[in-house]
Amino acid sequence: MSYKVTLIPGDGIGPEVVTATVRILEATGVRFEWESFAAGAEAYEKYHEYIPKELTASVERTHVGLKGPVTTPIGGGFSSINVALRKQFELFANFRPIINLPGVPTRYPGVDLIVVRENTEGLYSGIEHEVVPGVVESLKIITEKASTRISRFAFEYARRFKRKKIHAIHKANIMKLSDGLFIRCSRNISKEYPEITYGEHIVDNTCMQLVMNPYQYDMLLLENLYGDIISDLCSAFVGGLGLVPGANFGHECAIFEAVHGSAPDIAGKDMANPTAVLRSGILMLHHLGEHQAGRHIEAALAHVYTQKKHITRDVGGTAGTTEFADAVIDAMRTIAPPQPELQEVEM
Repeated sequence: MSYKVTLIPGDGIGPEVVTATVRILEATGVRFEWESFAAGAEAYEKYHEYIPKELTASVERTHVGLKGPVTTPIGGGFSSINVALRKQFELFANFRPIINLPGVPTRYPGVDLIVVRENTEGLYSGIEHEVVPGVVESLKIITEKASTRISRFAFEYARRFKRKKIHAIHKANIMKLSDGLFIRCSRNISKEYPEITYGEHIVDNTCMQLVMNPYQYDMLLLENLYGDIISDLCSAFVGGLGLVPGANFGHECAIFEAVHGSAPDIAGKDMANPTAVLRSGILMLHHLGEHQAGRHIEAALAHVYTQKKHITRDVGGTAGTTEFADAVIDAMRTIAPPQPELQEVEM
């Protein structure tokens, strides 16, 4: 059996880290049929579309994608490709596990957090207009449908994987209608899951609480903008965005992606760390039901980081992208995959 997967290499360091990840995924013995497409500025040069119709058709056909970073212009230019893809395929749940890697020193060892973020509305709807010159209005859209849907996703995941607590994060003390609706939906859903402790924290207080003691949280449930900010904050607990995976789930499709930027300053220099894309690829393997392959890469990745002989510069080593990928593949040849554990992601 082989899996058809839409591949979006991205730009900047994207093609390098995606190529390294594809090599490692294929080394598991799982068979893939990759359908590769450009997106963003590169796609526009070729097709005069930022998201080519062929890419859209591919995702509709494969139902799963693996994506590298795509540069988003700041303060102008085209809209975020990430946001556009999430809207286009109704990828309503952004899923980011925050888990330490062995051998990466941090202030907070042993972190195990899940950040679940609503992915399709809020201020990231991008509904903006200029009222008069010098005055711009941006609309925050919160709906009962989307808030209920993301809440149920979080609670279903918690029940299935034996998580103990969910905190809904909000600013309903100020935005009483929009954030108020979000937490009312979360409260309603929480009543269906009595075995899971439910709490609510205001977003600014949450940031302080996280920095003081991230261990008090288990799962965080957030609307779009808050989720984007707090998931990046949480990545610092385990070494930064270069080490953290990301997944976007819908009812029909899922796209797995690195959450870091495209780092054009080091593009083409064989310096980039592919760990974030690789860990996203591991999530993809679990989503496809290839749990043994996912665990095998996890064990090999842990070995490489523990040995520290072939890690990249951003985590204190001297290896390049290719050497790092080679080391993970070599480790897979010598390390047997661990026994099954409850760590699969199939939503």
